[in-house]
Parts: sequence; structure tokens; C-alpha cells
Amino acid sequence: MTWRIIPVNQPTYLTTEELAARIKYDARTIRNRLKDSVLIEGTHYFRPFGGRKILFLWETIERDMQKRLVAAEELAIPMASGQLCHG
Repeated sequence: MTWRIIPVNQPTYLTTEELAARIKYDARTIRNRLKDSVLIEGTHYFRPFGGRKILFLWETIERDMQKRLVAAEELAIPMASGQLCHG
């Protein structure tokens, strides 16, 4: 058996198709609607060696998805029924 050591601080690079599988979106949606409006070049993805291929940074995307979830909950107004009003 051969063991592979993966450094903990190593970023996870994903192709559009791999990202789509992780977040349960269609790859076309990522390319057409999310890229450059929600996913920002230089923050969430980059083009290695200035080429056409795009690699997404999973840790940054995951962090920002959770931030938006927390931000949405902070803006909600609790109701007597236990639900939240997102006015």
C-alpha cells in the first residue's frame, strides 16, 4: 500500500464540471450566470498561465457561500411562529 501525503494548506483546484458537481449546479449556469457576477476572477477562480482554462478555488468559494448564508439570516426578522421574515 502506498500512502500519499496531502498538505493541509494546499488549495483545492476544481474545473467547472467538478465545481458544478460539488455545489449541485449545472456547469453552464456557473459559466453563464455565476462567473463574474458571484464568482470573481482573482478571488474565486483564475486562468493558469493566462490560458483559456479556468480553475476554481474551492476553499474560497465554500467560505463565501457560507458568508452569504449567515448575512441573509442576519437580515431576517424573527416571527412569533418561529419562522423568519426576509422582508
